[in-house]
Amino acid sequence: MTIVQLEYAVAVDTYRSFVMAAQKCFVTQPTLSMQVQKLEEQLGVKLFDRTHQPIVPTEIGGEIIEQARKIISESKKINEIISEKNNDLSGELKIGIIPTVAPYLLPKVLGAFLLKYPKVHLNITELHTEVIIQQLKLGMLDCGILATPLGQPSLEETPLYYENFVAYLSKTSPLFKKKALNPNDLDDDQLWLLNEGHCMRNQILNLCKHKQSNNNQLEYNSGSIETLIRMVDINNGITIVPELSLQDFSTHKLDKVRYFKSPEPSREISLVTHQNFIKKRLMRVLQEEILATISKRMKSKKKKEIVDIHV
Repeated sequence: MTIVQLEYAVAVDTYRSFVMAAQKCFVTQPTLSMQVQKLEEQLGVKLFDRTHQPIVPTEIGGEIIEQARKIISESKKINEIISEKNNDLSGELKIGIIPTVAPYLLPKVLGAFLLKYPKVHLNITELHTEVIIQQLKLGMLDCGILATPLGQPSLEETPLYYENFVAYLSKTSPLFKKKALNPNDLDDDQLWLLNEGHCMRNQILNLCKHKQSNNNQLEYNSGSIETLIRMVDINNGITIVPELSLQDFSTHKLDKVRYFKSPEPSREISLVTHQNFIKKRLMRVLQEEILATISKRMKSKKKKEIVDIHV
């Protein structure tokens, strides 16, 4: 039994395909299949049900693959120990980040990080929360930047900051005259929402107890906060945006922003890793660079009410 054989078996489990697993491992499909078969012969059990499409692990195969993931993770710690001793910060960090955080946080962080750590390769993908959770568990991502808490026992959450939700409304809205809003105020106005799949959509629905009305002539759901802002500008109504999105607002747009009364509805943004995560030094420096761009006020959840992700 070798680490390579275990890695091949884990890849087949992850991608549920020998062809895809071979591509991801940069070997030919016959080579990968032969090594997995040798592993099965050595163990005396079948790891996969090859009659099922997509391929699935057998009952005992699932248990063995779960242990194989732990063995692979522990073996990689050897390189981490050497890197730590040599004070050499290098390698790849695969990051998943939700789309409602990425455009407002990453531009402030990436330039300084890449300049400071030229040997580190960042592989960043915008993904929805459920996909990030799945890929963290499968080892396809090293860490995620997303709204928490998630309630996932196998994942570890390191809170970074607490971001207020604010209202962006048209000047024709009856709420425009108010200096600060209550969540209940939102029931009486047209609310533009993100698409299904965005955790922020669930948080907004949970915040304002919004119920879809059959009386609306138009129901529009967007995957972009910028599009929702544009819809308010042109078609009136109201939308809810994260506070970091205000950083490039013009004075004219800021005039349409209304904060909520205390305790202000907020979301917790965290670095999330699997409990077997080993690239701890890389995550520490990433955390430091993120925190360096965040205001002191946003690092505290005092007088904030974290809105549940789930409705």
